Amino acid sequence: RALMNLRELVSALNDFASPALAESWDNVGLLVEPSPPHTVKTLFLTNDLTEEVMEEAVQKKADLVLSYHPPIFTPLKRVTWKTWKERLVVRALENRIGIYSPHTAYDAIPHGVNNWLTKGLGACTSVPLHPSTAPSSPAEGTHRVEFCADAEHLDAVLFKIKDIPEISCLTTLPARVEGEEQTRVSLNCSQKALLEVVALLSQNSLLHHKTEILLLQKPPLPHTGMGRLCTLSEPASLSDIIERIKGHLQLPHVRVAVGTGRTLESPVKKAALCAGSGSSVLKGTEADLYLTGEMSHHDVLDAVANGVSVILCEHSNTERGFLSELRDALVIHLQNKIDIIVSEKDRDPLQVA
Repeated sequence: RALMNLRELVSALNDFASPALAESWDNVGLLVEPSPPHTVKTLFLTNDLTEEVMEEAVQKKADLVLSYHPPIFTPLKRVTWKTWKERLVVRALENRIGIYSPHTAYDAIPHGVNNWLTKGLGACTSVPLHPSTAPSSPAEGTHRVEFCADAEHLDAVLFKIKDIPEISCLTTLPARVEGEEQTRVSLNCSQKALLEVVALLSQNSLLHHKTEILLLQKPPLPHTGMGRLCTLSEPASLSDIIERIKGHLQLPHVRVAVGTGRTLESPVKKAALCAGSGSSVLKGTEADLYLTGEMSHHDVLDAVANGVSVILCEHSNTERGFLSELRDALVIHLQNKIDIIVSEKDRDPLQVA
C-alpha cells in the first residue's frame, strides 16, 4: 500500500469537502499536525475522538485520525495531562498522529451526512433547508455601482474614481437618458471603496440621483447546504417511518413526539431532517415530521403544537452510521492509496438503563 504525505492527504480531504462549506462558528480542517515530514499509511475514521478511541487509534498504528466532531473546539490555554481533551493532543503528538475534522462541511456536501440520513426515510427527493453559497462571487468586489454622466462631467468623475483603491471592472457604454446622449458607467468595488464612490457622486446631485447600487451576492451551490427537506415518493405512516429509521440507524428504539391532531398512523409526505442537533436548522420548516438527533424540550413542544411530529435518535446516532459510507467514498477519492479503517470503539455515550 502506498503512502501519502500528510499535506497531500489534507489537500485531497479538503477537495472532498471544502472547509469553506462549514458553518462560521465551526472548527474544521487539520487540528493537530505532527512535525513534518509526516506520511500517512492508515487513516482512522471516528465520529467522536474519546480517550478510548484514541487508544484504539494508537493500537492500530493510525497516522491520521479523521474525527467528524472536532475534539478541539474551544481554545486550549495549555496542553497538559489534566483534562481529557488536552490528553488527546498529548497522545496524538507523542504517537505522531494527526487529527483532522470536517464536521459541518460534511453536513453540507451533497454526498455527506444529511444525504445519508435521508436514506432512512425510504425513496424520496430532497433539497437543502439552508443552501450553501459559493466561497466567493464570480466577479470581484462586494457591490456594483452604475450611474449615467454627460460629457461635461464624465472625464472629471472617471479621473477621480480611478484614484480610489479596490475598484475593478470599470466599464463605460453609450446610453440615452431622457432623450440626451450620456455615458453609462459601471464598476465593482469593495465595501470600503463603496463609501468613497458614493461620497464622490454625492458632490453632483445629477449623478447621485442616477446612481444604482447592487449587492453582489455569492451564488448558491446546487444540492449543498444544511439540513434537508425530503418529499417521499409515496406517503408512509409515522409508525412505518419510525421502523425505517430504526432499521437504517440500527437502533432498538427512538424517541417520538406525535404532532397535535396526528397519530402514529397519520401519513408522512414531507420530512425535514438534520443530523446531530437540529433545532436551529429545522425550526419553522413546514413539514409532517422533524428527524434529528436532539432538540430542546421547548422546541419539541413548539413543533408538536404546530402539528409536526418529531423523531429524536440521540445526537451521534444520526451521524455515526455515515462512517462506513464515508470509508467507501474516500477509498475511491484517494485512489486506494492508503488503508482506511473505521473505529470499533466509537459509540454514543448515552444508553437506556
